[in-house]
Amino acid sequence: MASEKKDANSQNTQDQLKRAEIYTYEAPWLIYGMNWSVQREHKFRLAIGSFIEEYSNKVEIVRLDDETGKFNSDPKLSFEHPYPTTKIMFIPDKESQKPDLMATTGDYLRIWQINEDKVELKSLLNNNKNSEYCSPLTSFDWNETEMRRLGTSSIDTTCTIWDIEKEVVDTQLIAHDKAVYDIAWGGVGVFASVSADGSVRVFDLRDKEHSTIIYENPQPDTPLLRLGWNKQDPRYMATIVMDSAKVIVLDIRFPTLPVAELQRHQACVNAVAWAPHSSCHICTAGDDSQALIWDLSTMSTPVDGGLDPILAYTAGAEINQLQWSSTQPDWVAIAFSNKLQILRV
Repeated sequence: MASEKKDANSQNTQDQLKRAEIYTYEAPWLIYGMNWSVQREHKFRLAIGSFIEEYSNKVEIVRLDDETGKFNSDPKLSFEHPYPTTKIMFIPDKESQKPDLMATTGDYLRIWQINEDKVELKSLLNNNKNSEYCSPLTSFDWNETEMRRLGTSSIDTTCTIWDIEKEVVDTQLIAHDKAVYDIAWGGVGVFASVSADGSVRVFDLRDKEHSTIIYENPQPDTPLLRLGWNKQDPRYMATIVMDSAKVIVLDIRFPTLPVAELQRHQACVNAVAWAPHSSCHICTAGDDSQALIWDLSTMSTPVDGGLDPILAYTAGAEINQLQWSSTQPDWVAIAFSNKLQILRV
């Protein structure tokens, strides 16, 4: 009888684990950079980067243990990083046909090789040939179709497209009039960027002389900080304005005017992520400690008083980072204070 009861309890624990909606990892420092691995055999593997206001920072790779429902950090896979990472990304290689790589930006673009027992620096890429100094890199995006291509954005007004296999600059463009804060691929040879000059611009590598301004912030000189390009429907992108609680959704077929403005955050928005599996869902997060998920399928018909989110989650502090898992679309990761949380949505 006792053993039956024990079995039932153990089954209950298993069921609870299966049903758990939230898992939390506490780092020894404030988390800033964060992203999911996309390899199918590395479900629930994420990388996190510290935000410590000094030269020496850290990156850790953590995994969720299915059995215990706890995150484990492997000390062998944690490493020192100069300055905080402005972005972290694993190679977008779902089929695991390429080496297990991760990229980080900060003072330079670095490509790391993840081995069983350690992470090694594979390449350190500096596009300033005349000096060992490089203008700080604000962000980057890895091209999902041509994985040798990776684009970085910099405070020196440029975007640089790297061939990381040859370790050379493919193209460097003066993209904006002021610092470029984010970059996103929208196809093989097409990318967009946002800047302190308040504009969203789209570039086609087949015609490097020209760019298309998709949107300009009506408040002059108000920076746009982040850019999310909808992978399921590349007509749509979303951007956030510095110190604003609004998220601006754009349709590139109708430049200049937003198709929607999401206005339910109570403090400035820090991050946006489109759903990897649905063309009309987007998640936003900000200083009001809220992560909100929106259904934009009604975008074509104006909603009185604006759209409401379909799901809201309140974290324990301001959320500064948000990533939607591309291989497990019912999981979103957020970072706030020293905590990484993954949420089932």
